[in-house]
Amino acid sequence: MTWDGENPGGFRRCFLLGGAALGVDDALCRAAAWPVGFGEARMRLTTVLARPFVRGGVVPWPVAVLAGMLGLLLLLTSGRYGYHGDELYFLSAGRHLDWSYVDQPPLTPLLARLMDTLFPGSVVALRVPAVACAVAGVLFAAVTAKELGGSLRAQVLTAAAVAGAPGVAAGGHVLTTSVVDTFLWIVCTWLLVRWGRRRDDRLLLWLGLVTAVALQVKYLIVFFWVVAGAAIIVAGPRGLLRRKTFWLGACIAAVTSAPALWWQARHGWPQLEMGEALVAQADPGGGGVVGYLVEVVVPLGVLGVLLLGGGLCRAFRSPELRFLGCTFAGLLLVFWFTFGHGYYMTGMYAGLVAIGAVGSDHVSGRWLPWVAWPAGVLSIAMLVMALPIRPVESLAGEDPDQNAMNFESVGWPQLADTVATVHGADAGATIVAHDYWVASALARYGPERGLPTAYSPHRGYWYFGMPSEDATTVVYVGGSEAQLRRYFTDVRHAGVVDNGLGIENSAQGTTIWLCRGPRQPWSALWPELRYL
Repeated sequence: MTWDGENPGGFRRCFLLGGAALGVDDALCRAAAWPVGFGEARMRLTTVLARPFVRGGVVPWPVAVLAGMLGLLLLLTSGRYGYHGDELYFLSAGRHLDWSYVDQPPLTPLLARLMDTLFPGSVVALRVPAVACAVAGVLFAAVTAKELGGSLRAQVLTAAAVAGAPGVAAGGHVLTTSVVDTFLWIVCTWLLVRWGRRRDDRLLLWLGLVTAVALQVKYLIVFFWVVAGAAIIVAGPRGLLRRKTFWLGACIAAVTSAPALWWQARHGWPQLEMGEALVAQADPGGGGVVGYLVEVVVPLGVLGVLLLGGGLCRAFRSPELRFLGCTFAGLLLVFWFTFGHGYYMTGMYAGLVAIGAVGSDHVSGRWLPWVAWPAGVLSIAMLVMALPIRPVESLAGEDPDQNAMNFESVGWPQLADTVATVHGADAGATIVAHDYWVASALARYGPERGLPTAYSPHRGYWYFGMPSEDATTVVYVGGSEAQLRRYFTDVRHAGVVDNGLGIENSAQGTTIWLCRGPRQPWSALWPELRYL
């Protein structure tokens, strides 16, 4: 069995790192990482992932086993297919570290740079932080149910719902800003619930620190706090806003964000422009209110939807938890009117699912297991379908919008092969990619094919550099002939990208052009080519 499609020998090393990331002591990691039979390896990994939480009495062993099995599933599938386009971009951004980027803060590129430095070329190792966030998200969701006084059944229901939620758990398959951001929202919710029950102001300081980290991943946490603050003013607990430690935590979050804000101000606040570009993106749910609500519901899975509904009802009836229900409703409206993407709500799910699961403790009747078990099985089936379990060839002829994560993890080496063939006919040409994913793929696979540095005017890649002024011949990957003729005197068709699998994704069918004679110096041309 090949554990890592990019680096078959890297499984043991990233196994060790995965254990360390989840808080497992080194001796246990090393014991679990030796080559053994699949069944024995599965049991060892489950024990390794579960033991620190069971040992500390934080969560019961069934919850820890559920989280451990999710981690196992994600690790076993992490080497399938290849890098996702976003991961390739984070690798490129990590080689151009800065205080911020046009499309996100710096933490995810930094994580990509760290993992690729420790384990060069290993797609499995790159995804270990994502796996750790997904597994830890399940554990913190269950701990939230425990904090609310939930029984063992409520904690297991919560863990099962979150572990089986395609948008939460399957996000751990690839290293993106979303999986890290979702985990941090779950931790923030747990800290708020814990403070509400214990009034321990030290928790508010931790809340500020977690928010500070979240601001280095995505800026969506700002929307959370604006809406949550309004909900707390309206529904309570208003005493939270009078605590000095709360505002001290807020100051920590603001100060740690200062370098990123300075970068944004120095470059004309491109993040705001990026927000407009995200609004203009096609909605995978189909558009409109229905498409938006589909994007809200589908990532939860069947069991998650049932518990979320119960959690919302219970939250609105509880004076102690009403602010969470109001926050969910407020964010649902805010994200609809701002970005129009329902999956931005993912970070809010775990807390409300926990509330719903705890509410089930007060439901009598034998019908509950007959609903929960089938719903859980359907959720797990949805999760498995979202992961790259099937042979890659089976994706041919299917709609890429149904599972963009898998479709956009295919064909990048073939793209580099095609560009190398075109470039071989004019070895002195400069390479420019119209799309930042394509440029990132060429940065990863180009050097081993003898290709020079690729440039791109797209999104954050525009800031990574431009062609030299003496570049007169360009292999331009993507774009249209009509557009390119505005910038070059001679534009010729040179090739078409074909992944050879019949899989339709964003790179498939991309046209490659050979362009000569730029109409302006690159210093003037590059700003005109820039787009988001």
